[in-house]
Amino acid sequence: MKQVLQNLRTGETTVADVPIPAANPGTVLVRTAASLVSAGTERMLVEFAGKSLVGKARSRPDLMRQVLDKARREGLLTTVEAAFNRLDQPMALGYSSAGTVITVGEGVQDIRAEQRVACAGGGYAVHAEFARVPRNLLAPLPEGVDFEQAAFATLGSVALHGFRLAQAQLGERVAVIGLGLLGLLATGIAQAAGCEVLGIDLDPVRVELAQKMGGTGVLRQQAESAAISFSKGRGCDAVLICADTPSADPVELAGIIARERARVVAVGAVGLNIPRKTYYEKELFFVNSRSYGPGRYDPSYEEAGHDYPIGYVRWTEGRNLEAFVDLLASKRLDVRPLISHRFPIEQAPQAYELITGKSQEKYLGVLLTYPDSDRPDENGAAADTLVLKQPGGTGVERLMLAGAVDKVRLGVLGAGNFASAVMLPAIQKLPEIELIGIASGAGMSAQHAARRFGFRYASGDEVQITLDPEINTVAVLTRHHLHASQTLASLRAGKHVFCEKPLAISAEELVQIRTVLNPAGEDADAPSSVPASPAPLLMVGFNRRFAPLAVQLAQFFQDRHEPLVASYRVNAGYLPSTHWLHDPQQGGGRIIGEACHFIDFLTFLVGEPPRRVVTRGLLDEGHYQEDNVVMTFEFPDGSLGTVTYLANGDKSFPKERLEAFCAGSVAVLDDFRSLELVRDGKRQTIRSPLRQDKGHRAEWQVFSKALLAGGPPPIPYGQLLAVSWAALSAVEALHRGEAVDIPPVSHRGDHP
Repeated sequence: MKQVLQNLRTGETTVADVPIPAANPGTVLVRTAASLVSAGTERMLVEFAGKSLVGKARSRPDLMRQVLDKARREGLLTTVEAAFNRLDQPMALGYSSAGTVITVGEGVQDIRAEQRVACAGGGYAVHAEFARVPRNLLAPLPEGVDFEQAAFATLGSVALHGFRLAQAQLGERVAVIGLGLLGLLATGIAQAAGCEVLGIDLDPVRVELAQKMGGTGVLRQQAESAAISFSKGRGCDAVLICADTPSADPVELAGIIARERARVVAVGAVGLNIPRKTYYEKELFFVNSRSYGPGRYDPSYEEAGHDYPIGYVRWTEGRNLEAFVDLLASKRLDVRPLISHRFPIEQAPQAYELITGKSQEKYLGVLLTYPDSDRPDENGAAADTLVLKQPGGTGVERLMLAGAVDKVRLGVLGAGNFASAVMLPAIQKLPEIELIGIASGAGMSAQHAARRFGFRYASGDEVQITLDPEINTVAVLTRHHLHASQTLASLRAGKHVFCEKPLAISAEELVQIRTVLNPAGEDADAPSSVPASPAPLLMVGFNRRFAPLAVQLAQFFQDRHEPLVASYRVNAGYLPSTHWLHDPQQGGGRIIGEACHFIDFLTFLVGEPPRRVVTRGLLDEGHYQEDNVVMTFEFPDGSLGTVTYLANGDKSFPKERLEAFCAGSVAVLDDFRSLELVRDGKRQTIRSPLRQDKGHRAEWQVFSKALLAGGPPPIPYGQLLAVSWAALSAVEALHRGEAVDIPPVSHRGDHP
């Protein structure tokens, strides 16, 4: 399918052929008929992308400070690679569209196929022939509302939410400063609500449009005197600022023309230098309108589909969408006169030349239109020009055995930032790996990764990767809640699997994986445990144990004859409560989702998994999410290991530090940049000045070697599974407030 993408590094706006996404739970797949180009948000993105590197840095000094901090922590080369990878990622443009539902994902009950809908949301209602949209960001279209009108619904909801915040009532006088698309929509909404409207702008053409819509329109220089006459000398009851300018003039003007105790609502992006004298003397209420209503920026609402009770939140962003299309259906608002340009999606770059001023042409409502001749097949997917081959095969009912391979033929699930910035660059450098296919939920990132790293094809369907007979190895690089299911599906399809940590986020998932790996129930705890018969190998992305400095650290202690004590401090940094990693159903929390890395490192250093854990943590107090904890692990040989995982530090400080003591020897690993070894009064320091190497390439080297040789697994299954159990047990110990035993993996039953 065709989709409009923005390259932040080159500034190029392109129409690319990308895989069609699949409708996952809680979403629907929509065939787009029309989408609206935002002259505000999208124009700013395109203009930012068009700046030079120096220009980007000057316009975002906050990001520049983060880059400098990262360079100090992790090294110049690591930082440069990460920064360029970020800029190289394509950005999907668009957030307001309309079309027809093609397929309905699991859990969506009140939307049906072939239903006409308005769609909202950045990253969802994109400029693409097909879009995957969560249920709460959809509004069914009433009869009489065509797709072009409905494409205005998101921007209309922004204007509607701003109007609601003004609390204007029937008969009140409302001023609208800025008569671009947003301001004209606000003008129409206020009139539909029975208000008198004074529209103010610098452009006489837009002033004339406001007058044609039934309002009073004046130029900026006439605004103050016109407002006196318009309000009968009392001042306006509410002022909506819909301008888009860094100047604070709209805010100053709003204070002048408002009556005492009026409400001023900033709907557009304007300078916020509020003049105290005016706002103080009139005791004005000022509020910044946040997009299109309650639910915006809340993942539990937008992504997980948890609606707010109508008795407590009457107008959510979803209900504002519905209200706006109802306004269109009732003919109380007509957006058709606001359409100035239409471009077929193939000509989308011309639309962006228009809104950025390159074409020197006046515009207002700019629509992209889409062909309706490409009909989807019975599965809701159309032919995709980027997919160069279609694998055969059917569903797999049993585990298929797989031995050594002559070449690693890789399929990848997931193409997010971690995959493209870390994993795929490491994999690409290994000649023994052939890149076959890559899939991602949205499809766009898979297409970009396929072209950048040389995969044969990209897909929006994970099953295509799992069942491709040419692929013998699958890398699972998706979000945490998908790891176990995708690992199980790939193993059962006879594929070797590399699963990025965590392997699973629940005990039930671990039991299933253990059963597939060891169906006969043999002891999996011995360090040398190897599958009894040729079978798919499983590797988990515990990369730190393969880092060059980590290998040297382990060699330093390899001849020890007494227990060691190791302390691993992690300055993980704060994550907002809405971050997906905190979601127990999606990320598993930070202990399971990330701290498993450090539990594995202690296991690697000791040589066997822990048997007991005590966890203590700071109170979250509504700010943190069980991510300021100290976990103490006891090992069978008497060794002790602590993981101090902290979210309350400064992220500019180095992230990781390990100190290990044993038999008169000391080792200090500092953020994988330096290793200090001390013994018999002699000190050796090994440094990596330009780059931080955490072992991502090395782990793929050893995994590939194991696949070519037919085993054994690079991480013994007894350790690999036990580390996951240990992370789950650490969370249990935190909740119980007491020590928790970590039984051997082979003792874990179906109800751990």
